[in-house]
Amino acid sequence: MTEEQARAETVSLLQDLGLKEYEARCFLALTQASTATAKEISDHSEVPRTRVYDAIRVLEAEGLVEVQHSSPQQFRAVSVDEATATLQRKYDDRLDTLESYLDGLERDGEPDELDQMQEVWSLSGHDGISSRTLDLVEASNEEILLLAVDEDVLTDDLLAALTDAIGRGVNVIVGAISGAIVESIKTELPDAEVFETELDWLVGSHSGLEDEVAIGRLLLVDRESLLVSSFYPDDGPDEHTEQAVFATGLGNGVVVLIRRLIATGLLQIEDPGA
Repeated sequence: MTEEQARAETVSLLQDLGLKEYEARCFLALTQASTATAKEISDHSEVPRTRVYDAIRVLEAEGLVEVQHSSPQQFRAVSVDEATATLQRKYDDRLDTLESYLDGLERDGEPDELDQMQEVWSLSGHDGISSRTLDLVEASNEEILLLAVDEDVLTDDLLAALTDAIGRGVNVIVGAISGAIVESIKTELPDAEVFETELDWLVGSHSGLEDEVAIGRLLLVDRESLLVSSFYPDDGPDEHTEQAVFATGLGNGVVVLIRRLIATGLLQIEDPGA
């Protein structure tokens, strides 16, 4: 990544965290100087000088910039650690407020038991699917079965969540389709049951069909919550989009099917409750 690309990405991230573009560009300019005047900030950030003062007032109010009332005025950014901590608190406060508002709103009605048994929901995008995976793992009580066909599934956050689950007494079973991945998982999760599955067909390499879909992950939690994701192996990095289906409930047909496949030895795991 070039310096120009890094600067553009930094400005974009600051905007994601609530700053407007001029504010983000002024703040970035100040992080790269010990102190600066409005003119120097304008020259470095390409923000019109008349708009620099407005941006600085906002940044000062946010606790990201300090002002020295000299002639001309001098400005400086707080330390990177202090700035990130300030933005983190702001972000967390907004999420807490959002959660309280959402929890306080009444639902129009809950689906009946039969509807819940038949529900299958879809998810799209690696980040969203990874987030749901973490939620399911963190909510587990008894057993986690994870088949990681795509090694990218095994993020540091997921490995940490699986380690925490093991610490809570949850039985964690992880399968992979290559010995190298199995050995890597054993190193990261020494107290998990890890096995190499021979389900090579999950990566779509044997039928010879064009545009074949491969399974990315299969997660079954407490034998009643299921998430299965897929992707096109031949897609380039910019085109790669993970898709998933999610189902829950002991009586859900999709969940029952996967449990029974597991019970018959497809993944070499016994399911006495199937």
